[in-house]
Amino acid sequence: MALKVSSRGLVPPFIVMDVMRKANQREARGKHVIHMEVGQPGTGAPIGALNAVKSAMLCDRMGYTDAFGLSLLRQRIAMHYQEKYNVQVSPDNIVVTTGSSGAFVLSFLAAFDVGDKVALTSPGYPAYRNILTALGIEVIDIPTDAKTNFQPNVEVLTTVLNRVGGCVDGLIIASPSNPTGTMLNTPELYKIVEYCNDQGIRLVSDEIYHGITYKERAQTAIACSRDTIVINSFSKYFSMTGWRIGWMVLPNDLLRAVECLGQNLFISPPTISQYAALASFDCCDELDANVARYASNRSILLEQLPKANFKKLASADGAFYIYADVSNVTDDSSKFCSNMLESTGVAATPGIDFDPSRGKHFVRFSFSGDQGDIKEAMERLIRWQS
Repeated sequence: MALKVSSRGLVPPFIVMDVMRKANQREARGKHVIHMEVGQPGTGAPIGALNAVKSAMLCDRMGYTDAFGLSLLRQRIAMHYQEKYNVQVSPDNIVVTTGSSGAFVLSFLAAFDVGDKVALTSPGYPAYRNILTALGIEVIDIPTDAKTNFQPNVEVLTTVLNRVGGCVDGLIIASPSNPTGTMLNTPELYKIVEYCNDQGIRLVSDEIYHGITYKERAQTAIACSRDTIVINSFSKYFSMTGWRIGWMVLPNDLLRAVECLGQNLFISPPTISQYAALASFDCCDELDANVARYASNRSILLEQLPKANFKKLASADGAFYIYADVSNVTDDSSKFCSNMLESTGVAATPGIDFDPSRGKHFVRFSFSGDQGDIKEAMERLIRWQS
């Protein structure tokens, strides 16, 4: 008799990882690849963080910490909200997590039950959808496009609520967003937060790209409401992807539930990574230099991509992505990206990773890498499309 396999694992793959695997296979065959598929900084952890790790390894046995993380780190994160947003947050409401991925799993488990409905925008980060699906939570799509700057607004949310009979238990927003890099300005953000409070909708605000913006600074949702779940990470601005360390700001009613879940699922976040994270707050000069490089790379892409026949681009006000409409050249972004990799050595991610219904007409380019590679990629794409 065949053994049972859970249906939870039947979620779609994270396609960007599949693209990276194909790009790595190409490199293994001795062919050059310019990686614009993966959403991670082209730099490692800041020097101050590395030095702090060296010191900590000599004097700390690296045992478990509290499930919510090191007290000193939680205090420093709370101070960060005062410094960057002029918002007072208690360290008691800070939860250090195993990357933002761990934060999503814990918050979704604590806030939503099987059968609940959670709304999210398309295009959007695919792991939201796939984690929710694996947990038995129904995903409600909020289609966005260039007309709404690929962000939701109260009018769109009202339409979605009416479509599902007025019953939505949660909403996930991201500003700056992945894959589009678009942002909600502060008035728009506040309207959404207030709408969710009025409707009894649990709001989850993904703020992992805060610190990487090119026009106005991003605002945190907890400046408007302490009932919001805010998720952030040391992976993007702090350039520590592989260290797998992030954090949440939680409302009081979820603290004990998340603590119990965290104790059982993760025990505690990685200790060594917490020491690195603590020191990274003192490395802003180095980290801001990374953002300046992203800004320069962004300018190159906004100027050069139209010359390669990528005419319609999302505004890319933050993060390090360009979301390009390729409907003028293809009806199959997966095949298009595969051909592009084989023909030019430039790896990018098809839009279907972020929007299952309309993503076949879009491609995401990450511009977080070396500027020389960015320039070379544009030259290759212009030759390929000419």
